[in-house]
Amino acid sequence: MVSRGGQSVTLVGNTLVIFGGQDGNRTLLNDLHILDFETMTWDEIDTIGVSPSPRADHAAAVHAERYLLIFGGGTHSTCFNDLHVLDLKTMEWSKPSQQGEIPSPRAGHAGVTIGESWFIVGGGDNKSGVSETVVLNMSTLSWSVVTTVQGRVPLASEGLSLVLSSYNGEDILVSFGGYNGRYNNEVNLLKPSYKSTLQATGSGVPALDSASGAQNATNGTRDVDLEFEAGQEAKVREISMENNEPQTSEVNEVSESTLATLKAEKEELESALSSEKSQSNELKQQLIEAESKNSNLYKELQALRVQLAAEQSRCFKLEVDVAELRQKLQTMDALQKEVEILQRQKAASEEAYAKQKQSSGGVWGWLAGTPPPTDA
Repeated sequence: MVSRGGQSVTLVGNTLVIFGGQDGNRTLLNDLHILDFETMTWDEIDTIGVSPSPRADHAAAVHAERYLLIFGGGTHSTCFNDLHVLDLKTMEWSKPSQQGEIPSPRAGHAGVTIGESWFIVGGGDNKSGVSETVVLNMSTLSWSVVTTVQGRVPLASEGLSLVLSSYNGEDILVSFGGYNGRYNNEVNLLKPSYKSTLQATGSGVPALDSASGAQNATNGTRDVDLEFEAGQEAKVREISMENNEPQTSEVNEVSESTLATLKAEKEELESALSSEKSQSNELKQQLIEAESKNSNLYKELQALRVQLAAEQSRCFKLEVDVAELRQKLQTMDALQKEVEILQRQKAASEEAYAKQKQSSGGVWGWLAGTPPPTDA
């Protein structure tokens, strides 16, 4: 299986079902792989029918340990709100009709299941975060809006986490984090209240094209109560819905002491922010001065480089002159040696001539016929 991110991972019995995502080259995928926990081996599954288009950041859930549901997700430019179902026995994809208030396109959302209800929270559409929390009755394939939050809040985020837990014997949904222009660490709780019973189809499987889906839509809605509790380190927000009518979440008024504490913390933060701004301005001024000094030093460095280049050129010329003088000196040494040799040759020649002249009585003696002197 190719490395990837943005895929969906669903636990089905003792297997793990992986669908879609994108690889390291940002190529979108729509392949299906299953990991068997008993053998710890991966299998790439060949499916039939029309599979979902390649996508990432979608949500997946399993119904009746047989049906894999894929909702939403997106490409690099488009988000989806389509629903696809894979029969894990026949490995056949289908795209059933959706009933009720079909959610808007989204990617990066999170979902958990309680019984036959699939709760979807958050996500985004490449423009803003999605404010509606929705629930799908997986038997009737009917959507309902649980609640709508206002403004840019953590619940309307991409990449948030959502898990199912329990408190005092009751199911609660816990969301954490997400990104909607900034990353956050807020915790939100949704506590469903079972005032009405979810109605399933007679067969207990998704009504892919059942006409009763719309009729069961009203009976298949789960009422949800809202309660708000304030935590010490994170906000805890719960959502309510009466008579199947979505209501905007409201936060209980905090006590005066808490408000005073918050005001004090706000003033502290404002003071710290003012101090930080002052330090930032000082640092900016120091940076400007340092840049000015650096500019002057750079100019001096450039001038020194020009001088160095001139000195290097002068040194090069001097080296050339020295080389020429050395060559001339070597030539003069050779000429001096030749002169000395010629001088010695001349001296020897003159000495030989003087001897010859003395022994012959000179030229006039030779001309007068004077015999040469004999040795005593």
